[in-house]
Amino acid sequence: MHHVVFLQDLAVVMIIAAVVSLLFRCIKQPVVLGYILAGVIIGPHTPPFLLINDLHNIETLSELGVIFLMFALGLEFSLKKLTKVGVTALLGALFEIFLMTWAGYQIGRAFGWATMDSVFLGAILSISSTTIIIKALEEMGKTKERFAQMIFGILIVEDILAILMIAMLSGFATTGSLAMGDVATTVGKLAAFLGVLLVAGLIVVPRLLNWVAKFKSNEATVVTVIGLCFGVSLLAVKMGYSVALGAFLIGAIIAEARHIAHIETLMHPVRDLFSAVFFVSIGLLIDPHVIMEHIGPVVIITLVVIAGKVISCGFGTYVAGNDMRTSMRVGMGLAQIGEFSFIIAALGLSLKVTSEFLYPIVVAVSALTTLSTPYLIKGSDAAVRGMEKIMPGGLMRMLDAYTIWVGNLAGSGNKKTPGKFLRKWGWQIALNLLLIAAVFIGAVFLKDRVQRWWPEAPGGMDGIKGMLWLSAMILSLPMTIAVVRKWQAFGMMVSEMSVTRAAAGERTQGLRGIVSSVIFLAGCAGLFLFMLVLSTAVLPSRNLLIALVPVLVAIAFLLRRTFIQLHTKAQFALHETLNETPLPHHDASAPALPSLLRDASLVTVTVPTGSPAVGKLLADLKLRTFTGASIVGIERQGESIINPGISEEIHAADSVLLLGSETQIEKARTLLVHA
Repeated sequence: MHHVVFLQDLAVVMIIAAVVSLLFRCIKQPVVLGYILAGVIIGPHTPPFLLINDLHNIETLSELGVIFLMFALGLEFSLKKLTKVGVTALLGALFEIFLMTWAGYQIGRAFGWATMDSVFLGAILSISSTTIIIKALEEMGKTKERFAQMIFGILIVEDILAILMIAMLSGFATTGSLAMGDVATTVGKLAAFLGVLLVAGLIVVPRLLNWVAKFKSNEATVVTVIGLCFGVSLLAVKMGYSVALGAFLIGAIIAEARHIAHIETLMHPVRDLFSAVFFVSIGLLIDPHVIMEHIGPVVIITLVVIAGKVISCGFGTYVAGNDMRTSMRVGMGLAQIGEFSFIIAALGLSLKVTSEFLYPIVVAVSALTTLSTPYLIKGSDAAVRGMEKIMPGGLMRMLDAYTIWVGNLAGSGNKKTPGKFLRKWGWQIALNLLLIAAVFIGAVFLKDRVQRWWPEAPGGMDGIKGMLWLSAMILSLPMTIAVVRKWQAFGMMVSEMSVTRAAAGERTQGLRGIVSSVIFLAGCAGLFLFMLVLSTAVLPSRNLLIALVPVLVAIAFLLRRTFIQLHTKAQFALHETLNETPLPHHDASAPALPSLLRDASLVTVTVPTGSPAVGKLLADLKLRTFTGASIVGIERQGESIINPGISEEIHAADSVLLLGSETQIEKARTLLVHA
């Protein structure tokens, strides 16, 4: 009979939701409010009839609604868009979280609540509702506008910071203090999870979907996409994160596929179905009696949430260099709390550190702020016009001048300088270190599980540690070699920038060599210590370690070129994915150059068989020293080497990609081709 009860509950939810949503469309009101009202009508707190028999089933379906809503957000908000609003998203989220956490704590203390209730209230008020905002903006057709993209960016940063906040609250609730070591570990694990998932996903997923699209089957495409969505959401839960984060990340990864427009069209009906259930489930939680019982705190907190978020998010957006109109629209679009607030409130109850009245108050505030969200977004333009009339003309000119000044600062950063290359290589080194850390975190995660799966492993726990350590070191070798090569090039660039020929004269080459060597050795020492710290939890006994080190050295020596080629192909695939244009007739076989190189002066030169450069390493060739041009790529027998290291050897028939001015490139061509 359980399936009959489930079918009955689902039928009630969908029928009431359909009737109320049609009514709201007739009166031209936001449909999301209709779904919430439908939940109140059929909820357990609304007499006289109990229309829903098993709330657990509806809660399960509402989880699917969260997954599909966040997945749809990821599809519309690709990683390239996130980089464009990164500063605004970070500043807006930080201003909001700090101000609202402080305001929530002060309100709780003013009401005479306990310290822990006040702390949790501050955290609850600091996070806006991603799902509610997405739905409201979609209904108004504003998801493609610039302010909406900024809102999405702030929401993404908020959700990531909310994960860290939950971890810190758990520690604070149980011990009464914050252990910075635990916070640092949480941050490191989260960064490793995000880094590995994004890099691996961007390399594999778009190519998988491009292959599936060749079958021209909507069924195969939908099944594959939903499978990826559920799989990554499950992975996020297993790693201790929210399904919402996993769903968003895989959506952002799939957004880089060429067939994203078709995928979005196929996913809209699925998303709309389950998102309706999600908003109905919010209405089910609303108890009118509790709202009336705590009407004073509910109204005050609601007003503080709206005013505080408009001010904090708007100010953070404006500080990042956006005009007042855009900043106000962002602030008024984020003035509510939602799903993460419920999670934080439920955490306090489960840890038995907060009072029982806090959760229903949070639900009531969420409902009221949700009701106000569509009207706040619609009224943002009118609010801006009203502020422009009230504010003095001199103050308005000052505000506009600040926006122009910040915009000019951002524009001046587009100039291609050696510092740009240093920052680019620095980010590449950091990404490789992050991937190395993720490999060792995975080894630590498997340590106890392998012992349970294989209790009779040779050598017991020490043998398991030895196998995991060796496996982690081998898997890390491509990234480790890449870090060493990038750091070597980094040191050479820094030495050339810091030791000028005008200042050093004849000693230029010697001093540059010393600076380059010192930087390189310091980097290698730092890398060794970094990997030693990561290895601590899986290091085997000294005798076993002595036996495994020669094996590792032999593998690194014999497969060094294979690891270099593997890393180069992965890097090229990542660049190709991020620079691929989602057009129906896009030629997938044509490699896409990185944006930094695409905007620079580039010339390809083929090295003839008789060139004196054949057989020389780039370090020996000293092309940049003699000509000023740089070799930023080599194509050899169908393989591409991006940013070759100084230990790369020039072969006959190599197609060398040169970066520099016309004069510098002409000198480099002469050196490579003639003499």
